[in-house]
Amino acid sequence: MSMNTAQNELEKRLEAARRLARVAGKSTLEHFQRADLSFEKKEDASPVTIADQNAEKIIRKGIKDEFPDDGIIGEEFGSEDGSTGFNWIVDPIDGTKAFIAGVPLFGTMIGIEKDGKSRIGVVYIPGLDEMISAAEGQGAWYEQPGRAPVKAQVNETATLAEGIMVTSQVSTFNKRNAVQGFLELEDRSFVTRTWGDCYGYMLVATGRAVCMIDPLMSIWDAAALQPIMEESGGTFTSWTGESTIYSGDGIGTNGLVLEEILEVCRKYPIPAQK
Repeated sequence: MSMNTAQNELEKRLEAARRLARVAGKSTLEHFQRADLSFEKKEDASPVTIADQNAEKIIRKGIKDEFPDDGIIGEEFGSEDGSTGFNWIVDPIDGTKAFIAGVPLFGTMIGIEKDGKSRIGVVYIPGLDEMISAAEGQGAWYEQPGRAPVKAQVNETATLAEGIMVTSQVSTFNKRNAVQGFLELEDRSFVTRTWGDCYGYMLVATGRAVCMIDPLMSIWDAAALQPIMEESGGTFTSWTGESTIYSGDGIGTNGLVLEEILEVCRKYPIPAQK
């Protein structure tokens, strides 16, 4: 495949992923902040709403209509193999607990992986109508309602002591016996907040926070983030510093504070699966 053809294949999919994330994300608002919002609990006890399932159905249908031979991995409806080498990795609502609580910091995430690496990432925050998206080699772009898209760029804050570190829920650090690590990072940081889930990575990619950290992460949480973080000039790595979406954890940084964070995180390996 020539360079141009490869770029064209990425561009077509980026355009479709942005469109589908927006449509699917907006569909979740029909159920958002409603008094009668009902949810069932999956086996892992995370709340799942009708909104989750509808949003993923919209995205899957769009992929099948436009790229019928691409693979799909979705949080709600499992995996389907494709033959093109492109795999769409979908999280219809990242931050379901925020969604259920009526807090607008949840997002719809689409990543597109090829040859083991995530090449395209889209995060859409329906409650704010904000989007950040990226394709390999094309930069990351941030869109707010009523404004022209701007290039997303991490900040140049050199140390945690000068920056904001964000995460989703501190108790998750317990699950890898790393609460002490969190406290150490918090102690080093100027501010820590739990504006987490995909919104936390958006804060880093747009220069507002220096680091977002996840002790445990599924592939559909990570896939959209790697291209966004890297194309905005930052990093997306495992807790051991590897640039991957498959490690089961994640750290997004502005690049400058990465070593300072890894110094702490490397002390806490993921516990062996029982």
